[in-house]
Amino acid sequence: ASSPDEEWPEAEKAEKLARGAALKWASGVFYRPEKLEGLGHYRRRETQRNSSIQSRLKSTVQSYLEGVSAGLEQLRLAAQEVQSVCQDLGAARWALLDSADQFQGLQQMRELMEEHVQLASVVQVLPQIFSVHEVFSHILQLLRGQQLLEAHVELMMVEQLRDDILSQLHLRGLSSAQATVLSYFSGLQDLNESLAKQLWDIVGSSLRLVREDPVLFVTAVRIIEREEKIDDTLLLEATFLPPGRPKGWRQKFYQVLQETITGAHFHAPCMDTEGPGLAKHLAALQKDVVSELCVVKDLMVQCVPAHYNILRVCTATYHQALTSHLQEILREDLDKQGLFLLLEWALRVYHSPEMMGHPDLLPEVDVSALDPLMSSELVDQTERRYVMKVKASVFEWMQRTLEVEFKEWFRDEEPETDHQGFFQSALPAIVMQMLNENIQVASLITDSLQQKIYNMALEELEAFLGRLREALVQCGKEHQQDRAVPRYYISHLLAVLNNNLALSNYVSSLHPDTACREVPASLQAALDRMQKKATQLLLEELLLDLQPLCLQLPSRKWLSGAQLVGSMCEVIDKYAKDFSRVRNPVFTLLLAESELLVVNQYLRALLQRKMVCKSREERGQLCHRLLQDATQLRELFCGLGLDRSQQSLEAVFALRELICLKDPALLSLEVMGFITKYPDVSDEHISTLLDIRGDVSKEVRHVVLDMMAQHPQVLPEGYRPIFSTILVPVPELPFCLRKGKCA
Repeated sequence: ASSPDEEWPEAEKAEKLARGAALKWASGVFYRPEKLEGLGHYRRRETQRNSSIQSRLKSTVQSYLEGVSAGLEQLRLAAQEVQSVCQDLGAARWALLDSADQFQGLQQMRELMEEHVQLASVVQVLPQIFSVHEVFSHILQLLRGQQLLEAHVELMMVEQLRDDILSQLHLRGLSSAQATVLSYFSGLQDLNESLAKQLWDIVGSSLRLVREDPVLFVTAVRIIEREEKIDDTLLLEATFLPPGRPKGWRQKFYQVLQETITGAHFHAPCMDTEGPGLAKHLAALQKDVVSELCVVKDLMVQCVPAHYNILRVCTATYHQALTSHLQEILREDLDKQGLFLLLEWALRVYHSPEMMGHPDLLPEVDVSALDPLMSSELVDQTERRYVMKVKASVFEWMQRTLEVEFKEWFRDEEPETDHQGFFQSALPAIVMQMLNENIQVASLITDSLQQKIYNMALEELEAFLGRLREALVQCGKEHQQDRAVPRYYISHLLAVLNNNLALSNYVSSLHPDTACREVPASLQAALDRMQKKATQLLLEELLLDLQPLCLQLPSRKWLSGAQLVGSMCEVIDKYAKDFSRVRNPVFTLLLAESELLVVNQYLRALLQRKMVCKSREERGQLCHRLLQDATQLRELFCGLGLDRSQQSLEAVFALRELICLKDPALLSLEVMGFITKYPDVSDEHISTLLDIRGDVSKEVRHVVLDMMAQHPQVLPEGYRPIFSTILVPVPELPFCLRKGKCA
């Protein structure tokens, strides 16, 4: 047998803990000798405490033992009762087994009872079955009299009768008998179709009826709702679905309403797609859509249940129908006015207070949640089509303007002048007004269309400048053949320059955004080419008048007097007076180019028809003439308004210094300074200048040319060439006879 400590380990543990706690308490109380005097008191107190605890424990254990005894007694009584119930159930089971044979005889009774119930049901509905065809006739009369609610009530009763019979047959598996029932009730199908036809006619005329006779429309909606409830009930039961169910008349209601709206406005077979006809059509659509949506909002909404959301459905229907209709119109070959009308109508008018934002429609009608009337892709495509149409129109208009301008050049009249006396024509105003109007019109639609038109306008203006330049070239060719044609050739060239300057100023104002008004590089290049060509033709005219004078120098007559350069100054002054009819900075440009031309021709004459000085006196005379001519020309151009810093006559003064140099040995240094200042001077130019001096030895010439070869020059950026366009004749080689000395 095991020891009590092994059976109750918790008791042993508790005892050890108690002893340890007592020891700890005693050591805390009796840690000093004087405390031992109270040992008796502590012993008595602990003895009383232990006695109290033991009495409470005995009382608790006694109470638990009494409860256990009562529980055992109850369990014993319950076991006796369960045993008694089992015996009773066994007896009942044997009694039922003995009576099983007697229950078999009741089966026939049960079957007879069921048959009796069925026959009783049939007897009850026989009067209704026999009166079905009579009811059909009555329903038909009601339908013809538009007593739709009464007709529908009787129709539902007949359908209910048929459906009950079919349901019973279905439950009993008598599917073969269903065909007989359906044949007997075949008139229901025709009546349903007749009723449905009247309902859809009413729905198709709903917008008119809600204003004139809303009762008929409300009746139709009530019938549709009845049918919807029957459909929902049958679908919920899901045991037997009669033929023709579900009817789905509510969905059909939406379909008919949508078809009515679409067919009334958006299926015009022969619509005029030209500008005025299309504008009239869109205005009619705008008016009809707003008025009909107002009818729906104010009247039809009150005639249908709230869950129909009839206003939202109608709004979406109009929106979708308009979307399809606009796409259909866009398949036609519309002119630019038609394309503009569609874009304006779809992007501006449609959402404006004149249509979908009409005060009578807000806030109930809201198309912001719907897809755009025209998708972004379709808008972009339509905008591109519109731009192409406008481009063709602009090209045609510009071409006519160019033809008129070309004819103006050959008239026996000077071009018109502005209030300051500058020559001009109407061309810049016409062209820029046309381009600006198209850009402004496009701004009424979208920023993207405005940008497309702006880009197109710049492209067309650039192309127009090219054609204008070609026309100017053609005019110049005709003038070369006969300088009397056109009569006012120079005046018209000056007007062209003013026009070009005006176009350049106008271009920067075309862009709608003031921060983006830089002229594109390609267009600026076209303007520059136009200005350059007109300037070139003017300078050619000046050259033609100067050439007879330039042919007379250098010569002995020229050396002896200043009449030749004086005549040149008269020609230049005459042209400068004409140039004054051009606005700055073109006027200054013409003066600078004219001065460069004069210098170039003067130097060309000196270098190509070189005159060799035979003595120091002739060299001095030549230097004096060069000084007089250059000074006279400089004073002329300064008097005309050309600053000395913009003149090229300094080259004549520098060339004179080379000729006037007294000591030829210093020529290499002088030439070095000359080529540094004028890096486009070639060896041939310097060699010709040395020939003109007439006193340069072969050694000095060799030193000068070697020095030039050792110091090749590079043209600095922005340098205006003077000598590179002057070709000097190649010196002839000595002709040698055979077996003889060279001459």
